[in-house]
Amino acid sequence: MIITTVDFLARAQVDRETLEVWIEEEWLVPSETTPERAFTEADLARAKLIRDLMDDLGVNAEGVGVVLNLVDQVHGLRNVLAEVLTSARER
Repeated sequence: MIITTVDFLARAQVDRETLEVWIEEEWLVPSETTPERAFTEADLARAKLIRDLMDDLGVNAEGVGVVLNLVDQVHGLRNVLAEVLTSARER
């Protein structure tokens, strides 16, 4: 499901300036295949994580970048593990 910028801002509970910073930091990478930026449910979940890290846990910007990098690595490793398991089952 594609989420427009206006809907994304409301659902993520962030302002446009904050969103622009997050995109500049590459914490969020919206699709730009349409004239307007498009976001996914995964982007929304990531925005909520960023907001929680900063607002609720007091993590600074550098720390948020580290956490997101680690989350991305874990996600990538899960995909590799799933491929390995699928390959092992097919043998």
